[in-house]
Amino acid sequence: MSIRHFLFSIAFISFLSSSDAGDLSDECVYSLYVQTGTYITAGTDSKVGVTLGDRTGKEVQVPELRRWGLMGRDHDYFEGGNLDIFSGRGPCLRPPVCRLNVTSDGSGHRPGWYCQFIEVTFTGPRKECSQSTFYVDQWLVAGDLTAILDGCGRRDVTSTPLVVRKPIYIGSAASAFQ
Repeated sequence: MSIRHFLFSIAFISFLSSSDAGDLSDECVYSLYVQTGTYITAGTDSKVGVTLGDRTGKEVQVPELRRWGLMGRDHDYFEGGNLDIFSGRGPCLRPPVCRLNVTSDGSGHRPGWYCQFIEVTFTGPRKECSQSTFYVDQWLVAGDLTAILDGCGRRDVTSTPLVVRKPIYIGSAASAFQ
């Protein structure tokens, strides 16, 4: 094998490797701050997951948020008054994150949970940092284990930081969805 052929082979392998590594440039780092309410029974032992979404419909799913936990191995997540911190990688969304689905599986000794807010920050290679705060202010209990906040239809959805609150309904919640 000639030196020219050898160098060409090295260059070609490097190109292929960089193509595979290029997939990492499509990954972003997500940080979530989750505030549990301060009520005596606000904490939970249930599994909590989130799905983050952007205005194009793209999503990042985190089925078990504890796996992204940064508070230490023995930390008791989602306890009353806690501000828990999580971080992990996932595909980059189009900023800002404007949709949040937070779900509890209702398992464990204390299945009910009061989620006050979730703040989401993310960034990636050659991308600006994006921040969104979702004021959930809801009990996740048997029969109602999911909270969905969607600010993607707002005119100011491109601004950051984005703040999304639950809509206030006059009358019953059921009539608001008819």
